[in-house]
Amino acid sequence: MTFEQQSRQFAEQGFAVFPGALAGEALQLLRRECDAFVAREDARMDALGVDTLGISHRGKRYFANECQRVAPELRSVLFSRVMADICRATLGDDAYFFFDQYVVKGPEGGMPFSWHQDSGYVVGNGGPSDHAPYLTCWCPLDDANQENGTVRLIPGSHRNGILPHDRQPGSNDLVGAPAQSEGQLVEARAGDVVAFSSLTLHATGANRSGKPRRVYLAQYTPEAMLDPGTRHLRRNAIPILRNGEQVTTG
Repeated sequence: MTFEQQSRQFAEQGFAVFPGALAGEALQLLRRECDAFVAREDARMDALGVDTLGISHRGKRYFANECQRVAPELRSVLFSRVMADICRATLGDDAYFFFDQYVVKGPEGGMPFSWHQDSGYVVGNGGPSDHAPYLTCWCPLDDANQENGTVRLIPGSHRNGILPHDRQPGSNDLVGAPAQSEGQLVEARAGDVVAFSSLTLHATGANRSGKPRRVYLAQYTPEAMLDPGTRHLRRNAIPILRNGEQVTTG
C-alpha cells in the first residue's frame, strides 16, 4: 500500500498501518529503553506502597509517560524522516510532537484496556474539549496478535466527535463504548506503525502469552494544544512539520 492509499484509508476509516516503518535500529533502540521505564514505574509504586498507580497495575499493565524527556535518544525515532512522512500522510502539512509513552502488558494475564478514544482521555483528565483531532502512532516492539492483546479499532468511529467517557472503578480506565463492541482486530509485526486518529475508538485485549507485550506510543498534533483556563501548553508542542517540510530532526 502506498502512502497515498494509507492517507486515504486514514481519512476514511480513522486508521492505517505502515508496515516495517520502524524496523532495524529504531526498533532496537525502543526495545533497549523499554525495561528501564517499566522499572521506573515499579519504583514509583514502591515509594508509595501501592500496586496501582493511575492506569498502571504492577506486573499486569504499565503506562510510562514522557519518556523522551528522560531518554533523549528516543528523539531520533520521534523526529525521524519516517515519522515525519507518517504525520504528513495523516495530519497534513503541519504537525507537532505531543506525547510519548511505553505501554507494556505483563505475561500470562496482562490486563486488557477498555474501549476509548485518546481524545476522551485528554478531556477526562482536564484537557480542552475543543482540541483538534490528533495522531497516535501505536508501535509494537513485539509481534502483536490476539493472544498477547493487540489493538482493536472501530473503523469510521473517528467521525462521531469526542464521546462521553466514564471512569471504571478498579482499573481506572476511561470507557467510551459499550463492552460488546467487536471492532477490527489489527495484528502487527514488531517495527510496524499502526496510526489512528485520537477520535478512533480502540481497545486492547489481555496478554495470555508467556512474554510481555511491549508497545511504544508516539502522538502528534496538528496544532499546539493548550489547557483550558490557564492556556498553558499541554504536554509538548515541538514542530516536526511546517508547511509540509520537516523542521526538526532527531
